Amino acid sequence: MVRITIEPIKRGASGRTIVRVKTEGRDPFIGINWTDDRPDNDFYPAVSEFLTKSKIHVPEIYYCDKRWRVALVEDLGDTDLLSMKDQPFEKREPFYRSALQQLDKLFYTRAAKDVEFSPQFDEKMYRWEQEYFFDYLVDGLLEMDSSELRESSEFAGLAKRLGSGARHLVHRDFQSQNFMIKGKVAYWIDFQGMRRGRQEYDLASLVFDPYMAHSDEEREKLLALWEEISEERPVPQIFHECATQRLMQAMGAYGKIITKQGDEWYRQHVPVAAKMLGVVTKGTEFEELLAPVIEKAEAFA
Repeated sequence: MVRITIEPIKRGASGRTIVRVKTEGRDPFIGINWTDDRPDNDFYPAVSEFLTKSKIHVPEIYYCDKRWRVALVEDLGDTDLLSMKDQPFEKREPFYRSALQQLDKLFYTRAAKDVEFSPQFDEKMYRWEQEYFFDYLVDGLLEMDSSELRESSEFAGLAKRLGSGARHLVHRDFQSQNFMIKGKVAYWIDFQGMRRGRQEYDLASLVFDPYMAHSDEEREKLLALWEEISEERPVPQIFHECATQRLMQAMGAYGKIITKQGDEWYRQHVPVAAKMLGVVTKGTEFEELLAPVIEKAEAFA
């Protein structure tokens, strides 16, 4: 008889059941099971294989049964980038460097034609993210009226501009919880939502990460690091518009998780995200429109 210990792992809101499996005679491994509630989870095995072939650091898959939607993967431990939040930036810098070097590599990587990804970021997808924000953050969590925002030409224009741009592969949730630290390397996880879109969306997700609450100085250090790696800085307007879009998506997710799933851990991140949204929209056409929402969200507790 072989004794097996199973420990639940609560990570994010990806709609998956994740456990750590321990047994005598071998290293622990991670078990993942998902349902058909979120179609993007079905892409995990193929995207993992693609990233591995592309030399992007991801957990190794030991076993996968797509029919039963179950996978056994490498256990990378419990240290993610978020757990290093209180350490000096200099301690975190090597792992940001690792994550950004891989992002730069992804920019130049082409997937085989038979690799299936989630639907690409286009005008319709960006608009869906905005509606997510209106529904779950503005109307839902804050109990405000989002009618003016929904009907504004400014947000429709934002979706159209971003949706007509580049079609490079993006992680789609490029933030501190999704980088596991092993040695001196940042390993990517929760990449099943990978799709084509603007690389600036991923970069903005990392720089304006509400979980980390980077200072102005730290955000500049991250952009300088990206410039060193990629030999370019993002165009400020595009970068800030991607940050606006991403922060709205994140805040919509917080609203849904808090109101529909009752997970209060996300409550603390609403004011932080709101403050960042104020930073990236200052002096833009979105500043006045979002001002009442940002003011109430910053006071949210």
